[in-house]
Amino acid sequence: MSELRKRREGEGDEKNAELESDHIDSEDDKLLDQPPSMDLSATIPTGTNKAPSLLESLVKDLPDRWRNWVVRGVFSFIMISFFVFVIYGGPVALMITTLVVQVKCFEEIINIGYAVYRIHGLPWFRSLSWYFLVTSNYFFYGESLVDYFGVAFNRTDFLRGLVTYHRFISFCLYCGGFVWFVLSLVKKYYMKQFSLFAWTHVALLIVVTQSYLIIKNIFEGLIWFIVPVSMIICNDIMAYVFGFFFGKTPLIKLSPKKTWEGFIGGGISTVIFGCIFSWLLCHYPYFVCPITYNEVEGHMTMDCEPSALFRPAEYTLPTYLSGILGFLGIRNTISLYPFILHSLSLSVFSSVIGPFGGFFASGFKRAFKIKDFGDVIPGHGGIMDRFDCQFLMATFVNVYLTSFIQTDSPQKLLSQVLYLKPEQQLQLFHMLKDSLTNRNLLEPPMN
Repeated sequence: MSELRKRREGEGDEKNAELESDHIDSEDDKLLDQPPSMDLSATIPTGTNKAPSLLESLVKDLPDRWRNWVVRGVFSFIMISFFVFVIYGGPVALMITTLVVQVKCFEEIINIGYAVYRIHGLPWFRSLSWYFLVTSNYFFYGESLVDYFGVAFNRTDFLRGLVTYHRFISFCLYCGGFVWFVLSLVKKYYMKQFSLFAWTHVALLIVVTQSYLIIKNIFEGLIWFIVPVSMIICNDIMAYVFGFFFGKTPLIKLSPKKTWEGFIGGGISTVIFGCIFSWLLCHYPYFVCPITYNEVEGHMTMDCEPSALFRPAEYTLPTYLSGILGFLGIRNTISLYPFILHSLSLSVFSSVIGPFGGFFASGFKRAFKIKDFGDVIPGHGGIMDRFDCQFLMATFVNVYLTSFIQTDSPQKLLSQVLYLKPEQQLQLFHMLKDSLTNRNLLEPPMN
């Protein structure tokens, strides 16, 4: 009788152990006496205090405050020089650089996710993250190419099929990754695997969609990319300078080093810089012309007659200034490029809302107790540390363009027309011809 009782008690203990093990999400969770720490500073490389040996030897005798100033200054100058060089390379160089930056930012965010959830022995998940990145890029970059180069792609039967079924192919690729993820699920790792799955998709939302919008901005004219990016750079530098020399009043708890003096000084500097820089770029068609595909010449072109947005226009000053200006012998009208007025909106956004991208990144880093996203740029940290505000700015520029500026170009409309069946194209042709004739824009055919 006692042996039977012991046997039953043993079976009960085994069942309890099995039930308890089912509630354990990871083998790491068995180490109850060693709870996982959220301090990732030892596992994520940071580069704020990192500098090349030559520069390190030159600034080693400086106080830490001035040492960081010099290192940041040197590499800020290097990055600005590289930015100018890429602009000189043209839109293709800018798009390639955007893609490289996107991949590096995605890598830095994903590496933090791996360090947080600490999944061991699951090699497929790292491959899945990069697979979803490739799939997302295929969809978004394909959308841009279809919009702007659909006329060229329609010349080739193979490319015509890729264009026509682009979204279906993209969906099939995503479904393949979804099925791959489900098949890769491992018992006792479900929660962490689903958490990393969500982490990957949030990273894609932050990085890939924003870079897609940057590409769309570039196609509308380099000025819509260069001016906003330069405003963020100006705001970041001037806020640091004003905060370094005059900062006394803390701005936000997420970033204790940010001050109101730096925030206000950077904002005023950005507005002034934006107006001057916009006025300068408006003089050159290279910066203001949209990128289009020339069907006759068979390549991209940036030649155009600048639109009214980039030509001087006369503006009448408010009436309450007329008396003062008349007394001083000054005209009550002013000649101005309309784009400069739009640049005021961009500069205000980059000064007031843009820094909150940096605050968001600061909160993210504080949540996981890391100093930087990486160690790529000495004195600055990772690529994500430098581009956290840029992605938010890119979204605003695209929304601003589509809301107040942009209209569909003839090339984009033509690419959509070419997808129609031949009889539909003829029907559209006759309808357009009749409309133009009725509005006296086209002479009626001779009988």
